[in-house]
Amino acid sequence: MSVTFEDRPQIVLFQPEIPPNTGNLIRLCANTGSRLHLVRPLGFALDDRRLRRAGLDHYERQTFQIHDDLQQAIEALGPRRWLALTTRGATRYDRVEYRANDILLLGPETRGLPDEVLDRFVPGDRVKIPQREEGRSLNLSNAAAIVFYEAWRQLSFR
Repeated sequence: MSVTFEDRPQIVLFQPEIPPNTGNLIRLCANTGSRLHLVRPLGFALDDRRLRRAGLDHYERQTFQIHDDLQQAIEALGPRRWLALTTRGATRYDRVEYRANDILLLGPETRGLPDEVLDRFVPGDRVKIPQREEGRSLNLSNAAAIVFYEAWRQLSFR
């Protein structure tokens, strides 16, 4: 039986701003058999050399999809559980029981997910990574990788 993108957790970046972060996540998705979804507006052009450099040759593999807005992404991905990664989360990422088709949603690097997006999530679906109180936030691609790999580990790296 073949595993497809739909059988793995997927990452959605809501209005990403920094090309190397997106490029890093293109690489992560290419190397894990997942898919990255980008929700417009993007803070960079798709031909940005920093995006391509961080994504290496994986950029050409089409492991990402672009959506005009969050509602379009939700409709395209179908009925799945969405988890919002946020410093204002109620649930630690390592206490979630991940499912094969979960969606991991992350917000823009400089401001995180806006309240109108977070309000769509019950507290248990707002996921956080522990950090020191005086810390502001982790790098977006690092945070996505931490949570994605925990989900994939729980799924026995299928």
